[in-house]
Amino acid sequence: MKSSVTCLVLLLLLIPAPAFGLQQTYKDYPISMVDINKVRLTDDFWLPKIKTVQNTTIPFAFEKCRTEGRLDNFLIAGGKKQGKVLGKMPFDDSDVYKIIEGASLSLITCPDKQLDAYLDSVIDIIRTGQEPDGYITTWFTIDPNNPPAPWVQKTGPRWTREASSHELYNSGHLFEAAAAHFAATGKRNLLDIATKNADLLVASFGPGKLSIPPGHQIVETGLIKLYRITGNVKYLQLAKYFLDLRGDPNTHSLYGAYSQDHIPVTQQTEITGHAVRAVYMYAGMTDIAAIYGDQAYLNAVNSIWSNLTECKMYITGGIGAKHEQESLGTDYELPNLTAYCETCASIGNVYWNNRLFMLTGDAKYYDVIERSLYNGLIAGISLDGKSFFYVNPLEADGKFEFNQGAKTRQNWFDCSCCPTNLVRFIPSLSGLIYAQQKDELYVNLYVASSAKLTVNNKPVTIEQETLYPWQGDVNIIITPVTPQRFTLKFRIPGWAINQPLPGNLYSYTDTESSKIVIMVNGQEIKYDTHLSYAAITRKWKAGDAVTIKLPMTIRHVIANEQVKDDRDKAALEYGPIVYCLEGIDNGNKLDNFILPDNAMLRVEKRNDLLNGVNIITGLVPANNVKGMLILTAIPYYTWSNRGPDTMKLWLPRK
Repeated sequence: MKSSVTCLVLLLLLIPAPAFGLQQTYKDYPISMVDINKVRLTDDFWLPKIKTVQNTTIPFAFEKCRTEGRLDNFLIAGGKKQGKVLGKMPFDDSDVYKIIEGASLSLITCPDKQLDAYLDSVIDIIRTGQEPDGYITTWFTIDPNNPPAPWVQKTGPRWTREASSHELYNSGHLFEAAAAHFAATGKRNLLDIATKNADLLVASFGPGKLSIPPGHQIVETGLIKLYRITGNVKYLQLAKYFLDLRGDPNTHSLYGAYSQDHIPVTQQTEITGHAVRAVYMYAGMTDIAAIYGDQAYLNAVNSIWSNLTECKMYITGGIGAKHEQESLGTDYELPNLTAYCETCASIGNVYWNNRLFMLTGDAKYYDVIERSLYNGLIAGISLDGKSFFYVNPLEADGKFEFNQGAKTRQNWFDCSCCPTNLVRFIPSLSGLIYAQQKDELYVNLYVASSAKLTVNNKPVTIEQETLYPWQGDVNIIITPVTPQRFTLKFRIPGWAINQPLPGNLYSYTDTESSKIVIMVNGQEIKYDTHLSYAAITRKWKAGDAVTIKLPMTIRHVIANEQVKDDRDKAALEYGPIVYCLEGIDNGNKLDNFILPDNAMLRVEKRNDLLNGVNIITGLVPANNVKGMLILTAIPYYTWSNRGPDTMKLWLPRK
């Protein structure tokens, strides 16, 4: 029973299908992701990282919540303990919800009775903090006139200080956690808490009621997930109502561009303001565009996405240029030393781009996802799973305390949104690999794994064997129960066809790329491409094998001339991995290195370094030094795992 419930709920979470019992018919995403309960990882790159989160980071994060009072706040709110609000942030409740979400997703692929029981005990504590009518934000229940952060408006009834209170943000993460927990266990204990709160929101917000949008977005996608599970269309309608309110001065005092509340969302064409709020909102807007078939919403997210990828994204996939207000900068404002690139923003950007893929089937969205995954996103967590980057700069001088007051990784933060977001995201990664649209199967990421799915009502198994991202060869074995005709679509990565990211923000100094070879059962074939997918349609039989050879070479990346911080500089890539220089490997004199376009470099496998990586090394010219220097570059995501250090990603070409 649990298995069938899990399959059904995961499908509903990924595809906004028409709600049960509704007379109105809503559209769906035409493409669905293959659920994580149908995918088994064998990958040497991602599986150890997921296991580290499961075995180390999840219990570590729960213990941090316990010792810092995040669990006690629910007990104090419910009158089971005495005391004042513990913690320093109005969204501390959300950290507990995010860890539950990650732990629940972990249960799907790695059942654990002890963890399952522990989640039930935490959910009992959360229930204690919920008020009888469904309201739940512990700091407000404990002492509404003394919020834990000085920047929160001091007084006001529920939801009237949404610009800073994070009440609806807390609800959003509660809804997301409840959806994952129900999918994993089939239990309603957290789902009932969430729907009780959602019902209160429906009763409180809407035409003729409160007309106040969330200050920090995410309640929208959370409500939509509850709609998919319960079939309650009021949750969907409220999500759209919250989005429609933004930028409307007739309904509320506008929060401004910082909160994407300066003009109506359908009129927005530029990504602006707080980076995490922005990508969470665009994910919700994409859901609405898909479900309602709303062209105005779709036009807006398309324009905003183009502005991001063409003007405001770092080569690592990071977004957010400024420490001030954790915000996007102006077009081409991409500083390196003072880059913000919040880990949460990279995670939110993956969520958004995955939705855009499901709506369009365009590989360009997975080029953004892949670049984020292998670089700017996993840089946020240490190799041992117990220290984190809140901020991910592209340069470090060993002096600037960029990481919330530290020059290196920290084991926690007063504002711990990034560690807990990593906890909820990384266990879900296997759900990004494969997708399906009727009799078309997509392979989006090259990750050693197997997936069980159904095509034309018949079981099919697809298996990947690869050492990606360190090598470019991928072997895919297809096993239908009976021979049948369908289409396999393999993503041709942008880096393999001379495009680091969609648009012209970045390019390679060399434009000659080796041929991409695709073979079926050992015979090279010609293939059709559409939206950067190589499509092979044939009658497949058990044991058919597709081999994809992606040519990996060291590439020099340059930025658009309008990015002043990167003029006359280059960065190194190998496959999907972006590289950097760290002081410890380079004599602590990074300013001496020059990276000419014709540098003689080689790739070297180092199993003894940073849990096993490919490094790039070779002799290069030097600034202010006679002779040549030995350059050693490591994958960007691994830097600062050996203590505070200097780091550079962009080097002068002359």
